[in-house]
Amino acid sequence: MILTCPECGTRYNAKDEAFLPAGRRVRCAKCGHNWHQAPPEAEAGPAPRPQPEPETPREPAPQPRSYAPTPSVEPKPAGAHPKRALGRLAAAGGWLGLVAVTLVIGWSAVSYRQSVAAIWPKSATLYRALGLTVNTRGLVFEDVRYDRQSEDHQLVLAVAGKLVNVSGHAASVPPIRGVLTGADGHELCRWTFKTQQPTLGAGQSMRFLTRLSSPPAAARHLELSFAEAGR
Repeated sequence: MILTCPECGTRYNAKDEAFLPAGRRVRCAKCGHNWHQAPPEAEAGPAPRPQPEPETPREPAPQPRSYAPTPSVEPKPAGAHPKRALGRLAAAGGWLGLVAVTLVIGWSAVSYRQSVAAIWPKSATLYRALGLTVNTRGLVFEDVRYDRQSEDHQLVLAVAGKLVNVSGHAASVPPIRGVLTGADGHELCRWTFKTQQPTLGAGQSMRFLTRLSSPPAAARHLELSFAEAGR
């Protein structure tokens, strides 16, 4: 049978069996119009001849509309407000910068403690509380070596080293005190000696040498320090 769309007039070939016994609703593939198509017996005119194969529609049928349900779209949760995110990043960067500055200051205070103590003598108390050795004079001992020698059949302890002025100004050089201690840390002997130069300019250094006759045989450690005035 031939179907004609009452809306746009498009015609289609269809099998009679598809509309028996009471007809069915059809939809135009071109305009989408829906109508109830009666069975062939209800139409006027000669009975249609059976067709072995459905003929191709005279006009190319467009693709039928899809009636699949439209998937629901769930709104995604809104992300953090850009200004808040930037604020958090700025706060984190500020804390990291503060930590970095604190570490740099701490490292400098420890590495240059001799210079700090020379400029600010009261800081020596804090350094000592932290177990760090400092002196407020700005003078430090370097490359200290000692050796037991024999002179005129007598044992002599020779102590040599270098004295460096690490401060930014000239410093007077006081007498140097040497202390020998045993394995248990008990003091066995002490003596003082003077250097050849009474002062050292900023950044300058000088060598020193002292000899101690008949050092204690039990001596195991040597400590050098500056003798206080009058001692």
